[in-house]
Amino acid sequence: MRPALFPIPVLIVTVVLLIRAAILGKQWQIYIFKPVSTLLVIAVALLSLLEPGQNNTYMAGVTTGLLLSLGGDIALMFQEKRRAFMIGLGLFLLAHIAYTVAFMLPGPGVFSARDLISAGILLGVGVSFYLLIRPNLGTMQGPVIAYMVVISVMVNRAGSTVMSPVFGAGQAFMILIGAILFYISDMILAANRFWKSWRYNRISLAFYYSGQLLIALAAGCFM
Repeated sequence: MRPALFPIPVLIVTVVLLIRAAILGKQWQIYIFKPVSTLLVIAVALLSLLEPGQNNTYMAGVTTGLLLSLGGDIALMFQEKRRAFMIGLGLFLLAHIAYTVAFMLPGPGVFSARDLISAGILLGVGVSFYLLIRPNLGTMQGPVIAYMVVISVMVNRAGSTVMSPVFGAGQAFMILIGAILFYISDMILAANRFWKSWRYNRISLAFYYSGQLLIALAAGCFM
């Protein structure tokens, strides 16, 4: 059994408890389970160092992204305060940049017609979603647009791993699905904050941690 798989059962438990705490409004439990869950994902990535054939460039990029995500997670636990929200947004923006670099640098950059198609789809989704939430953005228009652009580029570059000779088919699939799940989780959070409030919006945490986990697991799949 791969060492990187060992933390996953514990991660499933902590994420379930985190979602439950968020829905029930038990803030002190969120303060515990959220950073612990992210630390477990970081452990998954680091345990990939014990596996043969892992790529140091990808590993460094993913670990950097996860550490920035940890900071973002902690900041967003206090997102009712504008400054904390902006710090969290900035840290996650940097995390997406780190992931983008990780997806591109392990091997030669690959750009194909598929990238243009996915870019067009992401542009259409992004513009439509922006028009939906724009009336409630206020002074947040600039930061939100920047964030949407960066996360869309991250998903686009995740898709490019499918054509890269450096990434195996299974690894590219994990990276792409992980990036899409991360994207969906952020869309749910943004819709809840800037469009319509939804009591069960914290189900986004299931998408978020599933996405982060897949990206972390891919670190141990270089052969």
